[in-house]
Amino acid sequence: MSEEQKSGIKLERGKNAARNVLFGGAYRVYAMLMPFIMRTVLLYQLGVDFLGLDSLFTSVLQVLNLAELGVGSAMVYSMYRPIVDNDRESLCALLKLYRNIYYGIGLVILIAGLAISPLIPTLVKGTVPAGMSLYTLYYLNLAGTVLSYWLFAYKGCLFDAHQRLDVVHKLHMVMDTLKYAVAILLVCVWHSYYYYLIARLASELLFNAVRYWYAGKYYPDIRPKGVLDPARRKTILARVRDLFTAKLGGVVMNSADALVISGFLGLHELAVYQNYYFIVSALRACLEVILSSSLAGIGNSLLTESKEKNYWDFRRLTFLFCWLTGLACCMLMALYQPFMCLWTGEELLLPMSVVISLVIYLYVVEVNRIVNIYKDAAGIWHEDRFRPLTAAIVNLLLNIITIRYIGIFGVIFSTVIAFAAVELPWLIRNLFRLIFPRAYLGHYVRQLLKYTLVVTVVCAATYGVCAVVQLGLIPTLIVRALISLILPNLLFLAVYRRTEELQGCLDMADRLTHGKLKLLRRLKS
Repeated sequence: MSEEQKSGIKLERGKNAARNVLFGGAYRVYAMLMPFIMRTVLLYQLGVDFLGLDSLFTSVLQVLNLAELGVGSAMVYSMYRPIVDNDRESLCALLKLYRNIYYGIGLVILIAGLAISPLIPTLVKGTVPAGMSLYTLYYLNLAGTVLSYWLFAYKGCLFDAHQRLDVVHKLHMVMDTLKYAVAILLVCVWHSYYYYLIARLASELLFNAVRYWYAGKYYPDIRPKGVLDPARRKTILARVRDLFTAKLGGVVMNSADALVISGFLGLHELAVYQNYYFIVSALRACLEVILSSSLAGIGNSLLTESKEKNYWDFRRLTFLFCWLTGLACCMLMALYQPFMCLWTGEELLLPMSVVISLVIYLYVVEVNRIVNIYKDAAGIWHEDRFRPLTAAIVNLLLNIITIRYIGIFGVIFSTVIAFAAVELPWLIRNLFRLIFPRAYLGHYVRQLLKYTLVVTVVCAATYGVCAVVQLGLIPTLIVRALISLILPNLLFLAVYRRTEELQGCLDMADRLTHGKLKLLRRLKS
């Protein structure tokens, strides 16, 4: 490939990533606000137990979706090289394979879902809300999941592979507005959870159909046709199997907490926990914009750049993400309890120990995701396939043991231990064994420990300052929000101002803004 061609690829990669971050950021703000409104409506119109019911079936469906694990990531990864080479024939054949696999996945989910249906009542301790049938709710969710695979979903990979998530984000905003408007109307007028669920499932099918139409409009010459050569097909299917093993652990990790809480404590306790977890997941969704928008670009960079250049980008991304995650942790510590008191009321508050464990969880999980995004972009799933499953088993066993003695705190802390002691060290080792020069491993670990220590100190200092502010609920939230937004950034800037990583991030921001922001030039000087 000529230097001119590489330059063109780099330019488009940066342009697409910036565009994806812009529209992705707007969508994530929207995607936090609308589910928050919907959850609030359910809480005050139907009651807290319905929130637990909703969370339970979300986790059950994550388990049912095990059949899909690995397919999406493997297919998108397989499309990177044909897109770089402008190989339309291979893209069409890959899309056909993807479609056929999705048809099979839908059938597997249907059979597995029907097979496990007798176990559904064991997932809830105590009673369910009056008038609700667990089986009816389960079969509705199962039907929606199966139909989403059989109708139109497969073409969504084209936007991911071409780094055009901005199109999907804009489409989501339009379709989700319709979904939530109808759902809120049904809940407020008829007070029916069944109507709400049917409206939600129907809107998801409609989204898939509209996305399918847009994919045909944007990529009219990429249609499911042709056949891959047997060797390439075998390689892709082997990659799917490896990804299934790897991502199985991720699903168990994400679903286990909710299922264990529901099974051992009940729907009410699950709903209270999910209220807190909703805030963490909303922050994670915002942080995910940066990584998900850069995934295709990172994959492209790993194909076209040197190991040293990719390691420098990795260092810079780790620094930036630790800064942003640290800021989010500081704001959580300062605002969590007063916000929950305002939103759900004092009767639905959890102890401060749970808040601290959720803050630690957020930091550990996000640091793990920084490393994981490079693993996914490089496609090293075979060597990494047992790591997530091992961590998930550790998490599940610790969940079952600790929930009997320390309740919800034990469930969260078990997840933290699984990520910090199993997931992250194993993942870093794989990354520096297969992608980056091994000589840099010690340097990266030292930098990561330094960032963690700085975040811990800054978080404690911010919380100490904010704890003094006791002005009444809303004034306290406002003042603490300002303090937790400004103080951590000033402290981070004081610590990192002369580091290479900060200068690298400022250089990148300066290029993206074409040197128009005077503040960036002042910070660099």
